[in-house]
Amino acid sequence: MSLDINNLIAEFAEEFGSGGLSIIMDEEDMSVDVLESPSDDIAAALVSGRSAYDRQKATLQTYLDSLPYECESIDAMQDKLEFIVGKLIICAEAKNWLALTSWDAMLQCWLQMRYPMATSTRAKLVRFYYELCLLPGIEVRVIRSWADMLYRILGSKSVKRKLEVTDLQLPWKPLWDVLYKELFPKNRLAGFNGKRNLNNILLYVAESCKRYFPASDIPNMLETFLPILTPDTTLTMIPVLTSFLPPTHTHLYLPVLFRIWEAFNSFSMDDRFLELAGNLAEEHVAGKAGLAGEEGGAAWKDIGIWTHEEWLMLVAKGVESLFVPVGNSSNIPPTSIQADAAAARQGSKVKKNISRINCLAKLFVYSIALDSPIRGDSPSTPGTPNGQPVGYLAGSRALDSLDKLIISTESFFHPSNSGHWTFMLTTFLQRLTVEFADRWLEEQQPSCKTPVTHRLTPSIRRAFVNILRTPAFLAMFSKDSFSMSMTQSGLRIMALLEPTLIMPELLERAYGGLEVVNETHRTTAVLKMLSAISLPLVSEAIWRPGQKHLLPLLDLCIPGIDLNDPNKTVCATLFIVSAIQHVEVGDLSMHHSGFALSGDAPGEDLMELDTEDIYLPEGVEMSPFVALSRQEERTLVRESTAGFADWVTSLFRRVLALYENLPEEGGKKKSTGGKSEETVLKSIKSMLDVVTLHLSDQLFDLVLNLVFDYAATNAKSNAIRAFGQLVACLARAQPQKTLDKFLPSCISRIQDELRYGASSIRTTSTHDHVPSDTTLHWNMSILRGCLAYGGHALLKHKEDIINLLSLLVNKTKSERGYSATAAIVSRVMHTLSGVYPTDNRFVDGDLWAQPEFSQSHNTQWGRLYEAKDVKIEWHVPSTDEVQFILDFLDRVAAPALDKLETLARSTENWNEIVRNDFCRYLMFLRSVWSGLPSFLKEAPKDVVHPCLALDVELEGLIVDHLDVKAGFVLTDPDDPCYQRAFQHRIRFGNAVHLAAVALRQIQGGEDHIDAVVAVVKAIDTYFLDYGMSRGDFATLQKNFVQSREVNRVSARQKENSRIAWVKRAQVYHSGRLYMHALYRRRSSLDDTLLKEDLAELCLSPYTRVRRLAQNGLHSTCGTYMRATTYILPSMFSALSKGNDPDRIKGVLYVLGNKGTAALTMSEPLLQRQYLISLLECQHEEKPSIQKLVSTLSTECLIHLSEEVIRTATYLAPTPGVQASLRAIEAEFSPTLLDRSLLSAAVECTARRVRIRLEETDKTVKSILEIASRPTTHWRYVQMAMKFLIGFIRRDAVAPPELARFFVEQTLSPQPGIRTSAEQAIMKVAVLMKIRAYAKTDDELWLCKWQSPFSRTISIDNPPDFLAQLDQSVSDTDGFYVDVLDTGFLAWSKTIKCYPVNMNSSVPWDAASRECLQAMRSYIGEEYYTQLAALWSQETSKTSSTPHLNADNVMFMITLAKLFNGEDLRQILSVVEPLVIDADKFKQGAAAEILTGLLRGSKHWPRQTREELWSWLTPRFDMILAQAKPDTVAYWTSFLENTLLNLDPRRFQPLVDWILSLHLDFQGDSAFSMMKALNVVVVFIDSAGVRANNVSKRYASTLFDNADSNYAEIRTSIANALCLIAKYQWSPAYPSVDALLVACADSPDPLKTRQGFFTGRLQAIITDLPTWKDERFPPPRVSQSRYDKVGLTMLLWLWLSLHSPEACLVRPHAMALLPELLTMSELSDNPELQKYGSSVLRVLSSVYLPPSLTHVVLDELVSAIQSSESWRIRLHALPALVVFFYRNLLTISPSGVLKVMDVLLECLSDENVEVREMSSKTLSGVVRCSQRQNIVPLKNRFISLARSVKLPSRTHSDYGESLRKLHSAILGLCALIESFPYSVEPWMPSLTEVLARHATDPPPISTTIRHCASEFKKVRASPTVYDFDLTRIVPQTHQDTWHKDQLAFDEDQLQSLSTMLVGTSYYA
Repeated sequence: MSLDINNLIAEFAEEFGSGGLSIIMDEEDMSVDVLESPSDDIAAALVSGRSAYDRQKATLQTYLDSLPYECESIDAMQDKLEFIVGKLIICAEAKNWLALTSWDAMLQCWLQMRYPMATSTRAKLVRFYYELCLLPGIEVRVIRSWADMLYRILGSKSVKRKLEVTDLQLPWKPLWDVLYKELFPKNRLAGFNGKRNLNNILLYVAESCKRYFPASDIPNMLETFLPILTPDTTLTMIPVLTSFLPPTHTHLYLPVLFRIWEAFNSFSMDDRFLELAGNLAEEHVAGKAGLAGEEGGAAWKDIGIWTHEEWLMLVAKGVESLFVPVGNSSNIPPTSIQADAAAARQGSKVKKNISRINCLAKLFVYSIALDSPIRGDSPSTPGTPNGQPVGYLAGSRALDSLDKLIISTESFFHPSNSGHWTFMLTTFLQRLTVEFADRWLEEQQPSCKTPVTHRLTPSIRRAFVNILRTPAFLAMFSKDSFSMSMTQSGLRIMALLEPTLIMPELLERAYGGLEVVNETHRTTAVLKMLSAISLPLVSEAIWRPGQKHLLPLLDLCIPGIDLNDPNKTVCATLFIVSAIQHVEVGDLSMHHSGFALSGDAPGEDLMELDTEDIYLPEGVEMSPFVALSRQEERTLVRESTAGFADWVTSLFRRVLALYENLPEEGGKKKSTGGKSEETVLKSIKSMLDVVTLHLSDQLFDLVLNLVFDYAATNAKSNAIRAFGQLVACLARAQPQKTLDKFLPSCISRIQDELRYGASSIRTTSTHDHVPSDTTLHWNMSILRGCLAYGGHALLKHKEDIINLLSLLVNKTKSERGYSATAAIVSRVMHTLSGVYPTDNRFVDGDLWAQPEFSQSHNTQWGRLYEAKDVKIEWHVPSTDEVQFILDFLDRVAAPALDKLETLARSTENWNEIVRNDFCRYLMFLRSVWSGLPSFLKEAPKDVVHPCLALDVELEGLIVDHLDVKAGFVLTDPDDPCYQRAFQHRIRFGNAVHLAAVALRQIQGGEDHIDAVVAVVKAIDTYFLDYGMSRGDFATLQKNFVQSREVNRVSARQKENSRIAWVKRAQVYHSGRLYMHALYRRRSSLDDTLLKEDLAELCLSPYTRVRRLAQNGLHSTCGTYMRATTYILPSMFSALSKGNDPDRIKGVLYVLGNKGTAALTMSEPLLQRQYLISLLECQHEEKPSIQKLVSTLSTECLIHLSEEVIRTATYLAPTPGVQASLRAIEAEFSPTLLDRSLLSAAVECTARRVRIRLEETDKTVKSILEIASRPTTHWRYVQMAMKFLIGFIRRDAVAPPELARFFVEQTLSPQPGIRTSAEQAIMKVAVLMKIRAYAKTDDELWLCKWQSPFSRTISIDNPPDFLAQLDQSVSDTDGFYVDVLDTGFLAWSKTIKCYPVNMNSSVPWDAASRECLQAMRSYIGEEYYTQLAALWSQETSKTSSTPHLNADNVMFMITLAKLFNGEDLRQILSVVEPLVIDADKFKQGAAAEILTGLLRGSKHWPRQTREELWSWLTPRFDMILAQAKPDTVAYWTSFLENTLLNLDPRRFQPLVDWILSLHLDFQGDSAFSMMKALNVVVVFIDSAGVRANNVSKRYASTLFDNADSNYAEIRTSIANALCLIAKYQWSPAYPSVDALLVACADSPDPLKTRQGFFTGRLQAIITDLPTWKDERFPPPRVSQSRYDKVGLTMLLWLWLSLHSPEACLVRPHAMALLPELLTMSELSDNPELQKYGSSVLRVLSSVYLPPSLTHVVLDELVSAIQSSESWRIRLHALPALVVFFYRNLLTISPSGVLKVMDVLLECLSDENVEVREMSSKTLSGVVRCSQRQNIVPLKNRFISLARSVKLPSRTHSDYGESLRKLHSAILGLCALIESFPYSVEPWMPSLTEVLARHATDPPPISTTIRHCASEFKKVRASPTVYDFDLTRIVPQTHQDTWHKDQLAFDEDQLQSLSTMLVGTSYYA
C-alpha cells in the first residue's frame, strides 16, 4: 500500500497516541516469517528440508537476536505453555467455561511471543477449540472468543500454513448440526434470538476449518446440502456450500455449483462464488502438482483450472462487478441487488464482507499461464481468418481476457470520467498488481510446486505491466484520494516489477507536475506518486537511471512547503521522507572517480525513449531517462550530490520561515492553530526526523550551527513547540553533539529568565501566552528537545541537569511553566530508563561509520536487509544512568514529595498559593513516574482483597500475567537500588492518596477543579504507567505494519528496509512489556487508591472530573485483577435513594461501561444488585438520569439470555471435548495437570451450578416483586418484564407466579408492556413445549426433538409423493406435510409429516402443568373481550400499508395451542362483532385473532376444528365483500400468514373457497376485481409447488386477460405470472447423484431454458402485428389492445428480470426482442416506450450463458438490419453496445464481424442521427476488440472519401453523395476517437484527409470540427453520457500536447488547425 500522510505521521511520530486494541496482535500482521519468504537460492537452502517447527525456531531466533537482552529459552516457554494448557484442561474438565476464556487470553499472550509450537500440539489445540465451538447452548460471546482462538492457532493468514491436511482432520457434521438450528430456527424460537450473530460465527469456523474436513465427505456434504437448497433458501445455503466444501477434489462439486450460479440472479451469490473461484484459482495454481496431489488437485483446463465456458461466466460476472456505466446514463444498479432485496422470505442473517475486486484480481492472476500460441504484435496479422489475430497476448488466455477488459474500461480511469466506479477500477488495478507480485515472488522459490511450464514468465510480466500501465497513468491524477492512493500503490508495484516501462513515464509527469504552479491537484498527485516510487528512484539495483533525478526532484519540492497550502506541504514532506529514508545526505562530488562529465540537465528537453542500455554517438542529445553505463550513471549521481548542501540549507530555512508564520499557540491542548496547522507541523517534524538522521557529519554540523544561530537570535512565541521538535530531531540523530551545543546556553538563559521573574505569576489553568515568558519557554522547549534522546549523552551534564530541573520545579509557577517543566522531566526519565533503538538509519551503524561508505554511499542507496542481517543498536540503561535516576529521585523528587505532603496536611488554610504549589508539585511528581514505566519491575504483591467467591472459585484458576523478560531496569527486590526506587514509588502513591483525602476534607475542596484533576491524573499515572499501555502498543504496531508495507510488494518478500526491521524489534520488545501490564494484582495501597479515591472521583459533581476519572477507572479495571468486583459494592450503594443526582449519574456511567456491564452481568450476586439498582432508580426524576437508566437497561439485555445461564451452569456431557483433552494430555509431560487442583475444580462444579441457579431464582423473585408493586411506574414495569423474559430458559419451567404475572400484563393499557407480556407468554410456552418433547440434552439445545404429533416418512418415488400431496387427505392413513423444504434441485430421502389420526397429547410434566394452570386461572370469560378491545384500539404507529401485528398473531397461536381450542366459542363470540364492524382497527384485530386460531388449530381435536370451520366458512364471502381499501391489506395478510408453511389441505374449506372465486377482469370496479385476484395470487405464493396444477389454469386465464383496462390489474397479472413460473420451475432430480450427473453432462440440467409459457406467448407475438395496426390514434392510444397487452408483457419481463429466478424469463424475453425494439420507438405512448427501453437495457446488461449470447446478438443485429424504422435502429444501437460490452469475451469472432458489418451499414444510414450514433458505437468497438483492423478500416474510409465528389446542391445525386461522404468522415472520426489518450502512428495522416473536407456542407463540417475539438479539449464540463462502450467525454490530448504534437509534421499541424476553425478568410 502506498504511503499517505497518516502513515507518514504515525511512522515517525515520537509521541504515542491512544486507542483500543485486542490483547493479541495477529501473528501474521506483526511479521512475516522471513525464512518462508521466496527469493533466492540462499533462502531456499535454508528452508528446504526443514520441518515447520524448525522454521518457527529459525524465525524466533531473528526476534531474539534483535533484542538487547537475553530472553527465555524455548524449553522455558514450553513449560509456560504446558502450564497454560494444563489450566485450560482443568477448566474444561470442570466445565467452567468463563474461567477457560480467561486462560484463552493467556494462550494468546504466549502466542504473541512467537515461540515455536509443535505441529501435533497445534493440531490438537485446534481440535480442542473446534469441539468447544460445537457445544450447544453456550453464550455467543464465549463461542466467538473460541472461534477467534481457533483462527489464531491455525494461523490462516500465514504465507505458509501452520497445519496441512495430513496434520489435522475435523468432522464437519457436528458443526452442521449446530449451525442448522441457527439458519433454520423454529418459527416461534426465531424471535427470541435477537441480533445475535452465532450463524456467522459458525460459518466463520467452517470456513477456517474447511481445509481439514475429509475430502471423502464431499459427496455426503452435497447429499446433505443440495436437497434443502430451494429458491427460498439460496441466500442461506450458498454460504453454507462455499464455507463447508473442502478446496480439494473440486471436480466433485464445481459443475453443480456453476449450474446453480447460472440459474439464479443474486448479488450475494455472485459474491460467494467469485470468492470461491478466486480462492480455488490460487489454491490450484500448481494443478495436480500442488499440495492436494494427483487425486485432490484440480486438472488444468482451457484457462487455468476452468473450462472455456466457466471462464466466460466468471469474467462476465467480474465485469458486472466493476459497475462501469456503459450506455447507462442513470447507472441503475444491477438487477441482482434488487433480486436479493426481494428475497425477503429467506430472512437470511448470513453476512460477510467480501471484496469482489480482490477475488476477481486473484482469479485473473492465478489463471495466467503460457497455455496458448503467442499473438503477434502487428496491428493486422496477414493470413488470419476474419481479420482476427492468431494466438493470445503473451501466450496466455487469461491475460488476453484481462487485456480486453482493461481496454474496454480504459477511459473510465481518466479523472474527467470519474464516478463511484473509479474506486472500483483503481482498486482492481491495485489488487491485480499485488496478486501478481505475490505469485511472481512465490514462483521464484525452488520450493514452489507450480510446474515451470505453468509459471509466470518475463514476457508475461512485461505484458501484464503494459496492460495496466496506461490506465494507471490516467488514474494517477484521480479526483478522490482513495482512488489516487490505489493507483499509486499499483504503480509502485509495477515500478518494482518493470521499472524500465514505468519510471521514465512517471518521471516525465513528475517534472511536469512540479514545474507548474497553478495546478495544485496535479502537483500534490505527483508528490504522492513520487513518494510511492521512491525506492526504484534511489536504488540503482532496481532502476539505474533513477538516482541522478533525486536532487532535481528534491529541489522542486521545497516550494511545496507552504503554510498556506497544507495539503501540498504534507505531500512534499511525504516525498522527502520516502526518498531520504533510503539515502545518506552527503556530498560525494569531491570523491568522484574523475570520469568526464557532460551536460546533465534533468529538467530540460524531456522525451520518452526506450529505457534499455542505449549508447548514442557523441554529440547526440541524450534523454535523462535513458540508462547509461553503470560508471557513467554513478559519476552523474556523485556530481549531483554537490547540491545536497544547498538543498539542506534551503529546506531548513524554508521550515524556519514557515515557523515564523504560524499562528499563536493556545487552547486547552496548547495546539498551534487549527487541525490543518497541526497536521503540517506533524508532517514537517516527521520529515526533519528522517532528514537529520541521514545527514552526513559535515552537513549535520552545518544544520546544527544554522539552527543554533537561529535559536540564539530568536524567541518566537508562535513557534515554541515547533522549534523544540526541530531540536529534538537533531538530538535524535546525534544526541551528544546536540546536547553539547545547546545545553550550556539554554541553562544560562533559563537561569537568567527565572532570575528576572519569568513564570512567576501563579496560575493553575490553561491561559494565554505571557509575552515576558517567551524567552523562558523558547529555551525550555529547546531543552526538552535536547534531552529527548541518547541517555548516555546526559551523563556528561548530570549535575547541570539535576540542578536546573530542581530550579525549574521551584521557580516555574505559571501553569504553562510548570507543565513545560513536567514535560522535560518526563522526557529525561524516559531517555535515561528506557530500552529503545538508537539508530534508525537505512544502513547499520558500523557501515555508516566506515570512511569508505561516506565516499561511495550512493551505491548503497535503497539498500534492503533480511531480518537476520540487521544489527540494531539499543539504548540500555547503564549503571550510571540508574544512579542518575536514583539521585534525581533523592535530590529533586523527594523534596517535592515533602512539600506535597506538607501541603496535603495543611487543610485549614487552602488559598491560591497553596493550590498552585499543590498542582505544580503533583504534576512534577506525576511526570517523574510517567517517564519510568519500565524502570521498576513489580514484585509479587500481598493481595488483601482478592475478591474471590471461595465457595465457587479456586485461587489456582485465577490468571496471572505472562512473566517474560522485558528489559526492566531493576528486577531484583533484594537489590538496594530496587528497594530505594520502590520506596519512592510507594511514597508517591501514598502522597497521592493523601492529596485526594485532603481535597475531600477541605471545605469546598471538590470545587478546586484543577487540583482535583491533577489528583485524578496522578492516580492514573500510578496505576497505568507501567510496562506498555494498550494505546502505545497499538500505535507501535500500526507504525510497524505501515513501515513494513511501504517497501515490499508481497508478504513473501524476505527483504525490507532496515527501519522496518528496527520497528519490528521495537514492537516485539514492547509486546513483552505489554505482557506485564496485563493481569496485575492489587496491593492494599492499590485498593485504597482505587476504591476510596478514584471510584469516589468518578462520582464528582463536575462533569470534567467525572469523565476523566471514569476513563482512568475503566482502564485500571481492565489492567488489575478483580478491580471491578472490588469497587462495585460502593457503586451500588451510591445508587440508592437519597444520593445526589450527580453521584447517581456518575455511577450509571461507570456501570454502563461495556466491560463493567459484562462482568457485572456474569456474576449472579452482582447481577441481582445491578438489575435491582436500575429498577429502583425510578425515584430520581432528572430526565438525563432516566434516559441513562433506559439505555443501560436495554444494553444489559444482551447479557440476559438462557445461553448465559446455561454457560454458567453447564453440566451436560461433553464427549468431543473430553476426547480432545485426552489427545492434548498425550502431548505434554505427566506433570501437565495439577491433580489436586483438578479434583477441587471438578468437585466445585456442582456447587457452583447450584449456587448460580439459586441466585438466579432470587433475582427473578426480586424483579417480579418490584414489577408487581402498584407504585412501580409503567416504564419500569416494562423494563422489569424485559429482564424477566431474559431469565426464561428451556431447561427449567417458569414459576407459576411469573407466568400469571405475564398473563395479567397482556391486558395492560400500555402497548409496550402488552407486547412484552405477549412475547413472554410465547417464550414460556414454546420452551415448555420443547422441554416436554426433548428426551436428551442435545435434543433440547440442538432443536432435534421429535414432536409426538409427527412422523418421518421416506420418499421413494418423488412424483408419486407429489401427486399424493395433491389428493384429499385420507381419514385413515393420510398425513399432512407442512414444510416442503426439499425437492427443488433434488429430493431428500425422508421428510417430516403429521398423520391425520394422531391422538397423541403433549407429555407435560408436573411443573409445566402447574404453570399452565396458573395461566389458565386468569384467562376467563372476560379475558378475550378485554384483549380484543385493546387490540382494536387505534395504534400510534403509522404505516402506509396496514399489516397484522405479528406479536398479537403469535400470541393467539400460542393460546390456541396451549389450551387446545377450549375457549373457541368465547373467542368466536368476541370476533363476531369485530368482523362486521367497518372500523379498520377492529377488522385488523379480527384478522389477527382468526389467523392465530387457524394456525394454532393444527393439533386440535377434529370436532373443535370442524366447529371453527363451520363458523368461518360462511363468512368468507362477507369478509371479502366488505373489505375496503384501508382494510383489505389485513385480510390479505390473514391469508398469507394462515397458509404459509402449512399444508393447504389443513385449510381445505378456505382453499375450496379461494378456488371457487370468479375472476372478473371486465367489471366496472378495479378494486373489486383486484380483491379476488389478490386472493388467488396470495394462495399461489403461499401454496408454492402444491398449487402448480391449479396455477397452470390460472396462467391461461391471466394471459387471456392481459389486455385489462386497469393498470393495477395488469401489474397483478405480471406479478402472478412471475410467481407461477417460479413455482413451476422444479428440476427435482430423484437423488443428488442424478443431479450431479446431469450437471456434468446435460446442457440445461436445471431446466432454465425451456420457457413455461412458450405457447401462450407465441400466440401473443403472432397477434401483436395485427393489434399494432389496429391501434387507436392519440389520445386514446393507451387504450389500444396492443398497448395494454404490451405493457403487461413488459411489466412481467421487468419484474422477472429483477427477481432471483430471472433465468426463467430469458427464453420469453428473447422471443419478444423484436417487439421490444418496436415498442421502444413508439413515442405516442410514453409509458410503453419507457418500459420497452428499460427492459431492452436490462436484457442487454444482464448475464447470459455463452450458449445464448449469439442468439440475442443475432436478434439485435437482425432487428437493426431489417427494420424499416430509423428510430428502431437508433434505439437498438445503444442496446447492442451494452450487450457487446457485457459479453465482450463471449462473442465469437464471427459475431464481432456481424457487429462491425451492421455498424458500417449504419454509417451509411439515411438518417443522420443513426449515422452519428453508429460512429460513436464504432469507436468503442474498435477500441475494445478491433485494433488489429484499424489499418484496413482506415484505408476503406479514406478510399470512400476520395471516391466521392460532392456535386452541386441541385444535382439529383447530391443527397446520396453527401451521405456517402459523411459516412466516410464519421468512420475516420470514430477511429481517431477510439484512442482518446494517445496519438497512434496512423493518426496524423488522417488530419490531411479531414482538413480537405472541413469546409464541406453540414453535417460533414460540423462532424470534423467536433472531432478536432474533442481531440484537444482538456476536460468535459458538464460531463456527458453517451451510448458508447465507454462513456464518451471530451478527450485530453491537451494534457500531453507538448509531446503529442511531435508526432505531427508542420503540414499536419496546419491541417489540424484547419479542422478546428475551418479555412482562413484570407487564405
